[in-house]
Amino acid sequence: MHAPQYQLTPKLVDGLYTEAMLLADEARSYFDSERAREIEPADVAVAFSCESLKVTTRLMHVIAWLLNQKAIRAGEIHPSDIMRELDELGYAPATDDWMVERMPDEARNLIIASEDLYYRVQRISSHIYAEPANAPEPHKMIEQIRRAF
Repeated sequence: MHAPQYQLTPKLVDGLYTEAMLLADEARSYFDSERAREIEPADVAVAFSCESLKVTTRLMHVIAWLLNQKAIRAGEIHPSDIMRELDELGYAPATDDWMVERMPDEARNLIIASEDLYYRVQRISSHIYAEPANAPEPHKMIEQIRRAF
């Protein structure tokens, strides 16, 4: 396993963390409200419950990943001590667009915002751990130098 190339700035991590926490608070407040309990018809109410879990899952994965990044930056965790599986952003199922269109505007906005944040952090995470393109292995470089002389 190669060591991750940390290119995240504290400002970016803090900004994403603040956004995730605010969105999590908005989602909790909305999905626990009386308005959310009055969703009709029944098929939309069931989908609404599923989507509230998906939103929560996305946001908790994002928050956990960002807290992990903060711990690495603070020296509480050494990057080489992290198992890759534990440092990757967790899986969160996608939203069914056809059903979301039937939901109230506030629910739809929360779902879209959580997906947007999740996918942005997912792109950052995948970029951090991407193998450098065409990076030669050290032993192959030594062999190339030997052959050249």
